[in-house]
Amino acid sequence: MTLEPGSIDIIQLAWARRLGLDDGAFAAAAGERITRADEAARTVQFVRLFGNSVLVGPQWALDAAAGLPDGELAQHVTLLTISRDHGGHGLGAAALFFADDLPLQQPAEELTVSHGNPEAVELESLCPPDDVNEVGLSDLEHRFTIMHAEDGRRTPVACGAYTEWEGIMAQMGVLVAPEWRRRGLGSLAASIAAHEALASGLTLQWRSDVSNKGSLAIARSLGFAAGGIQTSVLLG
Repeated sequence: MTLEPGSIDIIQLAWARRLGLDDGAFAAAAGERITRADEAARTVQFVRLFGNSVLVGPQWALDAAAGLPDGELAQHVTLLTISRDHGGHGLGAAALFFADDLPLQQPAEELTVSHGNPEAVELESLCPPDDVNEVGLSDLEHRFTIMHAEDGRRTPVACGAYTEWEGIMAQMGVLVAPEWRRRGLGSLAASIAAHEALASGLTLQWRSDVSNKGSLAIARSLGFAAGGIQTSVLLG
């Protein structure tokens, strides 16, 4: 699905505020890379968003990147290279997807959906740590966990969740128990959370590691539109 022009403005405003920029920074960029020096930064971040790019980090990182094209800075290995002497490690590159409307997915059967935190925590205990860390359910305030009932016991199988960014955008996440994957439950849980966020007047953001094929597939199947990339390293 395509985004309304006003939605792109909202997305860029939310990111400008998250990156410590002026509200109108993206509109004023005119295709030039935006930079912000932050000597206290614990990360170096490069964000490419609807044709505009931003680099935020200590001045030494901005200087090292000055002659590099955006295509290179979007690669995690490039940020690792320029930050090697400063302990740069981890985080990686994430594709950014957005939506301001989505088709409603209807379940094939009646579902039980929990809004509670214990169910989401239990689901995390059933999943590999790498998946848990990437999704970060604990950081997503609004959680919608699909429960499976059998023999009088309810088990969490998938959770779609979101948290508000700057009061205007919903950062999405979905986690599915390994034995319940490839059944469409991730898409369904994400759709439930997405429509709750849309009903609250929020524009949707889906962030996925570029190597996470399952997460990328869910974003595309739901109708999210690709909008950019975020590449980051932690500093030692």
